[in-house]
Amino acid sequence: MKKLAIGVDIGGINTAFGVVDENGDLYAESVISTKKYPNFEDYTDYVKDLCVAMHAMADSLSFEYELVGIGIGAPNANYHKGTIEAPVNLWRFSPKESNPDDSRRIFPLAKDIGECFPGVKILMTNDANAATIGEMVFGNAKGMKDFIMITLGTGLGSGFVANGEMIYGNDGFAGELGHVIVERGGRQCGCGRYGCLETYVSATGIKRTVFELMSKMNIPSKMRETAFEDFDASMISAAAKQGDPIAAEAFRYTGEMLGRALADVVTITSPEAVFLFGGLAKAGKLLFDPTQWYMEENMMAVFKNKVKLLPSGIQGKNAAILGSSALIWQSLGK
Repeated sequence: MKKLAIGVDIGGINTAFGVVDENGDLYAESVISTKKYPNFEDYTDYVKDLCVAMHAMADSLSFEYELVGIGIGAPNANYHKGTIEAPVNLWRFSPKESNPDDSRRIFPLAKDIGECFPGVKILMTNDANAATIGEMVFGNAKGMKDFIMITLGTGLGSGFVANGEMIYGNDGFAGELGHVIVERGGRQCGCGRYGCLETYVSATGIKRTVFELMSKMNIPSKMRETAFEDFDASMISAAAKQGDPIAAEAFRYTGEMLGRALADVVTITSPEAVFLFGGLAKAGKLLFDPTQWYMEENMMAVFKNKVKLLPSGIQGKNAAILGSSALIWQSLGK
């Protein structure tokens, strides 16, 4: 009987999920709205609706199979405890809440999903770690025991693999490269601190860089015609490919900040490769070339010319689902 796993990716807008086999083939997929359940008290209804939707998807398959597990990727997910802890964009307290203490916002999602699927293994980790495991199981990191995954979306996520194992740390939250401070007193971050790497290296970060450059430079640019709230990182890639000097400088600066950070972090785990994943990584050479140059320029001598900088092998619309399902396949392979 064929063995299948469900991969679940919980985003701030939607929750996507699909049925995946050990080769990464997707047999069915679906989605429910996450933003429909914005408040703390909506969490229970969210779980009920997600369970109903997953059962409906699983029941739609026309052949017999064994469901061996459900892997979940989510913001602020704790692998050790199976909880989502004080997520920034999920299940917030309403303004009328009399006791808005974030220590109450601990959501036992793995346990709750397990009650809907008795006897099925449920594993959960943060979205960047899920992408990292997906790279190890289905992507370009197959066979690698030491590598780093960088996910470049609205923020910067990361996952670290050493000796073939994910590094989760004592509390389940290890590997937050996006929140290493690279500029003391720098840009304000959503985490509340200033100068975090993700405020410079992310879709949001490069957008901020472009507007800073436009305020400092008189060079003509078509990007000046677009308001900040209407702007996105894909416009910067398009402008750079058309020779816009401000867009080109934005990518150079972004690559410098990322390359310098990578040069530091490789001294900790000595990875074989660093993978770049996500929307900003799709800019290709615009981002990879300056990142590679600044990484090597700032690298400790013993590590120079040893660490490969590579694109993810699971880019695409189903990447997050594959990554989440890989939690199950990786655990079964141990």
